[in-house]
Amino acid sequence: MQIQVLPSHRFHNTGDLGRAFNRLGITDFPAACRYVQELPYGRTTDRADWLGVLRENRGSCSTKHALIKALAAEIGISVALYLGIFQMCEKNTPGVGKILSNAGLKYTPEAHCYLKYRGHRIDLTGLSASPAELEFLQETEIEVCQIGAFKVNYHQMFIKQWYGAAEFDRIWSLREACIAALGTG
Repeated sequence: MQIQVLPSHRFHNTGDLGRAFNRLGITDFPAACRYVQELPYGRTTDRADWLGVLRENRGSCSTKHALIKALAAEIGISVALYLGIFQMCEKNTPGVGKILSNAGLKYTPEAHCYLKYRGHRIDLTGLSASPAELEFLQETEIEVCQIGAFKVNYHQMFIKQWYGAAEFDRIWSLREACIAALGTG
């Protein structure tokens, strides 16, 4: 499992996030990662609010990984948060194939957040494909504060360049339907 490459750093009342995880009975970094990974996939009320993962007991790739990145920073672990674009299809994202097929597409570019630690990609989303298995068309390191508007704009610009501006609305709507099929949307 990807979490095994992470340091087994214990924490107790180290900061706000450390205390929040301590209240859940979690006292080490890998356990916090497993907890977040096991939460259901689904957008929080505010897609830029990574603390919503703990309040709403669910999260997307953006919020789950931003939460863990923030915890890592608080306890002194150097973990990077990445945004990558991959070709989402049924093979790497089970549940989207029918939607794509009905639209006459085999795939659509999708933005995905994940972590990197010492060259290892780590995905806590809880979906089938892991970043290690995905072929990214683009990757860029981002900050926790960039999981909202920056991520959406980055993704939308990529789609406009990939398909052209005239196709953007159709492709974005299709992408939203795919994401909704994966969880609570």
